[in-house]
Amino acid sequence: MDHISYLGKKVFFRVVGEGDSVPVVLLHGFCEDSRIWDEWLTLLPGSRSYILIDLPGFGQSEVHPSISIEGMAEAVVAVADHLHLDRFVLVGHSMGGYVSLAIAEGNEERLKALCLFHSHPFADSEEKKKARLKSAGFIKNNGHILYVRQMIPGLFAYDFSKGYQSEVNAMIHHAAAYEAAGILAALEAMRTRKDRAEVLAGLQIPVQFFVGKLDEAVPFDTSMKQVYLPALADIQVLPAVGHMGMFEAPQATARAFRNFLQFVESYSLTPGNTGQL
Repeated sequence: MDHISYLGKKVFFRVVGEGDSVPVVLLHGFCEDSRIWDEWLTLLPGSRSYILIDLPGFGQSEVHPSISIEGMAEAVVAVADHLHLDRFVLVGHSMGGYVSLAIAEGNEERLKALCLFHSHPFADSEEKKKARLKSAGFIKNNGHILYVRQMIPGLFAYDFSKGYQSEVNAMIHHAAAYEAAGILAALEAMRTRKDRAEVLAGLQIPVQFFVGKLDEAVPFDTSMKQVYLPALADIQVLPAVGHMGMFEAPQATARAFRNFLQFVESYSLTPGNTGQL
């Protein structure tokens, strides 16, 4: 992996593939790293480059103890600048979606399209904020390894986590190697993030949504509140999927994303050309 320096800390990234098509930047979620995309990428076209970034505190990237969602967004833009990416498609899974919307807020002109992969634009509810504080307290008292062992299986639909334990175990193994400080910083960043529903509603680029019907991390009702906000939306509802569609439904999600990329290559949004794809 290569890296840049952001606020004195290393942010690692990989570039997979090459081609003339618009590049795709992929952002992972909470307690994940860029490896979650590896198998999924094998199902995508090879005629473009894919940039996989470890957000601060995860994977190989170093911890920023006081990082915010906006700070993570700045780190991603710094990688894009380093790679001279004028425009790109941005994909954000879960927390990576929060970061993606923070990028879109100030850099929409850099984005060709946005994909929210089991994510949403809304701020934490008071109940969710309390849950994040409780999680932080648990980590401080019991360590982060026990925390990720309990948390990660719940990201998958029940039958999947029982039938495909190797993927769950791999994620737990990777997350156990992170520093607790990085996980705590991300919990606080998510707890204090701003609501970006208006940002999503104002986007003049195509937006794709992947919604897991069995997602417990982003409940179905929450997901469906956002899908009609942008001017142009491709809505993919996955009936038997939880929060990890790249593992739980790789063929279906990759096929939908391939079609989305094909559409994005030739589309220009005009005032009269809005709605669902």
